[in-house]
Amino acid sequence: MNESPSPFSWRARGRSFIYAWKGIKTLIISEHNARIHSVAALLAIICGFIFSIAPGEWIAVILCIGIVFMAEAMNSAIEALADHASSDYHPLLGKAKDIAAAGVLFTAIAAAIVGCIIFLPRIISLFIN
Repeated sequence: MNESPSPFSWRARGRSFIYAWKGIKTLIISEHNARIHSVAALLAIICGFIFSIAPGEWIAVILCIGIVFMAEAMNSAIEALADHASSDYHPLLGKAKDIAAAGVLFTAIAAAIVGCIIFLPRIISLFIN
């Protein structure tokens, strides 16, 4: 039988943010690739300020950063669940982990392409002019 949803609570909403921040901290501390993404994100933000990118370009950079971190978080969650489900190799768990990792790779490649479109002409102009 379905339980009725609990009533709205500001306290429960506040706790959900606490859990989300805990997840961010865990992701950055425990996942090497998340640290690499953090460095790349910081460099993109610094370059954005240095080159005074346009508001639309900022939107693209911010969305790329958010999507890459979201993909990394989902990948890490899937890996943790798969590792918990079985310590032995199972082809379906391996397939799930590989596909989740591919999702991160897709988003990272797309973000790198966006970064090249935005920043590469500006960087090249530093050396040409």
